[in-house]
Amino acid sequence: MFTSIAIIGRPNVGKSSLFNKLTRSRDAIVSDFPGLTKDRNYGYFESKNKKTLLIDTGGISESNEDLKDVISAQAWIAVQESSLVIFLIDGSEELTKVDQDIFENLRKFDKEFLTVLNKIDKKTQTSVKEDIYKNGIKDFFEISAEHSINLSNLKSFLEKKIPERIDDLTDDKKVAILGRPNAGKSTFINQLVNQDRLIVSEIAGTTIDAISIPFEINNEKFTFIDTAGIRKGYKYNHRIEYFSFIRALHSIEKSDIVIFLCDASENLVDQDLKILNMIIDAGKPILFAMNKIDLLSNKELVNLRNSKKMQSEFMQKIKKVEISALNKKGFKRIFKETNKIIQKSQENFSTSLLNKLLDKFIKLSAPPSVGGRLLKFKHIHFSGVCPTTFVINANQDKKIPDNYKKYLENSFRKELSLESVQLKLIFKKSVNPYKDKKNQLNNRQEKKRKRLIKHKKKSKK
Repeated sequence: MFTSIAIIGRPNVGKSSLFNKLTRSRDAIVSDFPGLTKDRNYGYFESKNKKTLLIDTGGISESNEDLKDVISAQAWIAVQESSLVIFLIDGSEELTKVDQDIFENLRKFDKEFLTVLNKIDKKTQTSVKEDIYKNGIKDFFEISAEHSINLSNLKSFLEKKIPERIDDLTDDKKVAILGRPNAGKSTFINQLVNQDRLIVSEIAGTTIDAISIPFEINNEKFTFIDTAGIRKGYKYNHRIEYFSFIRALHSIEKSDIVIFLCDASENLVDQDLKILNMIIDAGKPILFAMNKIDLLSNKELVNLRNSKKMQSEFMQKIKKVEISALNKKGFKRIFKETNKIIQKSQENFSTSLLNKLLDKFIKLSAPPSVGGRLLKFKHIHFSGVCPTTFVINANQDKKIPDNYKKYLENSFRKELSLESVQLKLIFKKSVNPYKDKKNQLNNRQEKKRKRLIKHKKKSKK
């Protein structure tokens, strides 16, 4: 079961700082100005091969302003959808009425929550700890997100809370269907299962929840997950759309592959690329399906294929199929490509194969010199799937030019047929294990050494 963690609290208690530290990113804007975070930030907290979705929310306030009401409401949606809640409090200030209200609401949700006092680096005298005790909280963490004080303790606790990834005992392949509203996702699934399981409407946004549908074809079992369309500006919109977006994120994580449906009659737009990037960040393989091609003439179809966005380097890495969900056109190819991509995305590559390929790529294009030293790649090994991860040991890790990293990535992708599969290369600096160690002599060798030293001293006299 995939879980998520929400960070909540009143404005300017350090939620975005903590989010950035836990996700090892700078995705959330950090400022002393309260209420800066208005839309939600999403990232992944990873520790020892465990991974969970982390949600940074806007500050909860008691203001009656429309925007602040929306921000607070969406923070509570994140709480509702999460398995664990981090309630962040400013440890340098007294407990406020808003903090008290958040305590009461969290108990109403009956959610497991963790109380964290932030900004302990500020030496101010407050009674915040006593007030927390009065609220029935005996165990809490004291940290400074900005200066990483006691963060390791918090990370260790969170890691224990994330469940181990248990391989699904069922042999069905989980396929999430994503796209903008009215791209034809529900029609696509209904036509596959030959029954009107899902409501189909020309009105965009009919589907608001993620719906799982078991399905079997050619003795192969699938579970299709129909998700709500993710529209532009969903972060600022009302409760239902934000709720649907979080469900779509969970669907991506549960899936073995994501089929992205694009309305071919509307061409590829920026919102499509944003959703694709969201899937890539989750490390999931993608099959790009251009739907409603029955509405296009041959000339329009050629123009779509040759458009600048479709021919971009980004889209060249993704397998594309042309379908018409309404007319069941292209369905056989969808299944063929889906099976092929899932199989490739779960493949384990041997160390010997990867090292042979690495040597081949280095001979074809020699690594550049970095700071006057020749860049040397020593060995490579397979590290995991979703994304497919290779670890390369070299004499440098941080100074490797981006263009050479891109060359290696593209070479592995092409040689191993990793089209539509996310590939991640991790560069590690090799350490000589014997660098600081001296040879250990046994007793016989030690005695011989002493005799030689004694003999040499005598000969000098």
